[in-house]
Amino acid sequence: MYICIVNKIYYLFFIMAATSEKEIYLAGDCFWGTEHYFKQIEGVVETEVGYANGIIENPTYEQVCTDQTRFAETVRVRYNPEVVSLEFLLHLYFKAIDPVSVNQQGHDKGTQYRTGIYYTDPSDLAVIERVYQEEQAAYAQAFAVEKQTLENFYTAEEYHQDYLDKNPTGYCHLPQSLFEFAREAKERKQ
Repeated sequence: MYICIVNKIYYLFFIMAATSEKEIYLAGDCFWGTEHYFKQIEGVVETEVGYANGIIENPTYEQVCTDQTRFAETVRVRYNPEVVSLEFLLHLYFKAIDPVSVNQQGHDKGTQYRTGIYYTDPSDLAVIERVYQEEQAAYAQAFAVEKQTLENFYTAEEYHQDYLDKNPTGYCHLPQSLFEFAREAKERKQ
């Protein structure tokens, strides 16, 4: 009986903890670097790379690279909003991309490298819009960053997951200094 009660309490604690986490999907060029960048931020609980908002089911990396599937290389960022806010994450996101570039970041070109913010919680849209406008104010050219509801997301192949942890000298479009910046970034809570 005691074990059953303890298991139920643990289960309820696990469910309550899990429901307090939120997620946002961010496309910012090659997902290897984007994932590694967000993993450095305090309050990010989990990341997963994959393909978002395309037109076929269960795409492969090779299919996505054809520019025919309309998928964007995207990172699912699960975070604890008690530690880091969506607003803070989005401001950090804009530091890692060129928001006016269309279908290209750095040397990577193609529709799969477009930038985008994809959300699952409609209440996040107000924050997304506010941060987008704040960031846009610093540019004369209109942003090319998509703001859309997440239509679909397919997890990328295992060798893409945590790629830069597995291959520390692997290709990355982001400079090392940006990863250090993300590690040191702390949201000031009022």
